[in-house]
Amino acid sequence: MNQKKRVLSVILLFVFTFIYYNCYANNIIVTNVSLTGQNTPGQYVMVKFDISWENSWRTSSALNNWDAAWIFVKYREIGANEWKHAWLNNTGHLNPSGSIITTGLVKPDTVFNPTTNPGVGAFIYRDADGTGTFSKTGVQIRWNYGANGLTDNSIVDIRVFAIEQVFVPQGGFFVGSGAPEKGAFYKFPSTTSPFQISDESEITVGTATDNLYYESGFTMGDALGPIPVAFPKGYNAFYCMKYEITQQEYVDFLNCLTSSQDTARYSFASAGNRYGVTYSSGGYSTSYPYVACNFINWNDVAAFLDWSGLRPMTELEFEKACRGTLPPVPNEYAWGNTDLAAGPYTLENIGTSMESVLSAYSPTSGNAAIQQTIAANINGPVRVGIFAGHSLNWNRITSGATYYGIMEMSGNLEERCVTVGNPTGRAFNGLHGNGLLSTTGYANVTNWPNSAALGAGFRGGIYRGTTVRARVSYRYYAGMRHPDRLDYIGGRGVRSVF
Repeated sequence: MNQKKRVLSVILLFVFTFIYYNCYANNIIVTNVSLTGQNTPGQYVMVKFDISWENSWRTSSALNNWDAAWIFVKYREIGANEWKHAWLNNTGHLNPSGSIITTGLVKPDTVFNPTTNPGVGAFIYRDADGTGTFSKTGVQIRWNYGANGLTDNSIVDIRVFAIEQVFVPQGGFFVGSGAPEKGAFYKFPSTTSPFQISDESEITVGTATDNLYYESGFTMGDALGPIPVAFPKGYNAFYCMKYEITQQEYVDFLNCLTSSQDTARYSFASAGNRYGVTYSSGGYSTSYPYVACNFINWNDVAAFLDWSGLRPMTELEFEKACRGTLPPVPNEYAWGNTDLAAGPYTLENIGTSMESVLSAYSPTSGNAAIQQTIAANINGPVRVGIFAGHSLNWNRITSGATYYGIMEMSGNLEERCVTVGNPTGRAFNGLHGNGLLSTTGYANVTNWPNSAALGAGFRGGIYRGTTVRARVSYRYYAGMRHPDRLDYIGGRGVRSVF
């Protein structure tokens, strides 16, 4: 699979003179950005662009899901240092034939308001079943520039960003697999009975019959509750990033921050383990643009998600995204069984958009970047989506995909999830980022895990971790607070639909 993404920047005047330049990230291409259809009485303008990405789908079968692109816009007034988030209208977008555009509000469950509850981005996706490359020209989303405080003749720089997402539909599911994975959820009193989540109601945690329970401990959590109604449990529909944050996506983020913000969000001391992000007088760049971004801590991930208009994923949503509505399989990986490639892999086209497995790819078992498959000469995360485009007998298992088609949930880098294992985590109420950070570069959304990483644990496997760690229901580190940047930690975000 050719993993390309292009994030475009245009310099424009509201009288529509502009230039633009390109920079690459992962698998999505956005081109031909312009402004059109300025409406001065309404103080809005249409942001127009073309978009395409590979390996897209929509299905009305049992999965009943699709992939999408989350589009958001940043602007900077000429002479200013700060990139700000463009506030979108909830209607009035122009979707080309064969596509749907829906607005993502700061608070999706609250009525639209152009200044207090604006659109911080928009999803575009197929309007009918299909597979293959999704490509649309002349997409237009309505930017309410007046709500951002701009005048009709303002001169600004503008950048359009796109991140691939996967729709996870509403529905019940199980947490825990019925196997003795460390810290796994179960229905008390039987550790072999998975717990079913059938709505978003409060969940009682404790040692009464049929309660949710798990082994308590410093890294697993306090086994207390309840888990409040507002805590996102995975029953309601949400979008999940198809891939982990890539190094190019993180570079694009850094290049939109002020000097005081990017200093806080960049790991100057990090080196090795396929981390290629560097800084020069021209800004940030990376030698591994398509590889998952490691050496990012909780504050880095949270800031990226706030800046993008997304939010953190809860550990209950993690299991829903992996397992879907299927009955649990004891000790299963994200692809739904316990079969795993033996490895070790060797790679070809290293560091490029075509980085792929040259040898030891399994045509029958699950492929993932974990200790037994990642040789010492690789010693780091691999290109996101690396297993999905292999020519040998592609399917969910061999590509290492979740039930819904999300990649690298069992391996590569560890997922930062909001835990149910302490009060700070349980206080999370699913609020989204509004695109704006504090002046010092921190996420500033109410009730997110704090800057010391309390409330944010870990789920999923890592490229140098054991097979046990890659299992869906393994929770040994689910309640662990860890504020440092490490070679095996990355991140991805989600977004509620309602």
